[in-house]
Amino acid sequence: MKKPVVGVIGNSHRVENRFAVQMVGERNLRAVAEVAGALPVMFAGCPEITEIGALLDFVDGIVLTGARANVHPSRFQTEPNPKHEPYDISRDDLALSLAEACVARRIPIFGICRGLQEMNVAFGGSLHPEIRELPGRMNHRMPRLENGEIHPDPTVVFADRHDVSLVPGGVFAGLLGCETIRVNSLHGQGILEPGKRVVVEGVAEDGTIEAIRIADASAFALGVQWHAEYDPQRNPVNRALFEAFGEALLTHRRAA
Repeated sequence: MKKPVVGVIGNSHRVENRFAVQMVGERNLRAVAEVAGALPVMFAGCPEITEIGALLDFVDGIVLTGARANVHPSRFQTEPNPKHEPYDISRDDLALSLAEACVARRIPIFGICRGLQEMNVAFGGSLHPEIRELPGRMNHRMPRLENGEIHPDPTVVFADRHDVSLVPGGVFAGLLGCETIRVNSLHGQGILEPGKRVVVEGVAEDGTIEAIRIADASAFALGVQWHAEYDPQRNPVNRALFEAFGEALLTHRRAA
């Protein structure tokens, strides 16, 4: 049997502030290839280029990756603010519809960071554009130097920074074999109100939602707020998630 194929969403970017490109972080592609055991194929996060029906006829699963841009506040009835830019409206247009379509068509979907946020909004939930501004919340953004620049060492940036408590007997606790895990943290935006079909399965020490599943989904439909793609080759938590995603891909391919 041929390898399953996974569509990995692209992000709008400009090279030299002139050339429009679609971009995917290589760690996402390697996680899919090396841990999920599938062939990663990047698709444009742009509805004028990517037709959802044709895409889902071709792939066995979808990864909604993290990204620099926030989901536009108009998607959850909130006024935009320049301090929460940049936005990627084209990706919003595609990803929110795609999340619903994957669940409806029983196609495995794995949302990471922004991807978790997109899944929540797709099913009617809302986000807070700067989660650390809520009372009692910690700063979930990536570490910076004293001068404000992002820390140059990726092992510092992606280091595990807080615990996540998993729902006893939930899908994540079952996959990971425990009820407390430790994860990295590189986000400003986060879930405020879960969507109608969004089941919260993991919460950080400060109450921030970190792990979700879509209720009554017939295939893998999980999202995590941390960057699971960073080190699944070594990290047992992230490896278990990508391996479970890989098993779901094989199930989909066999049934196709």
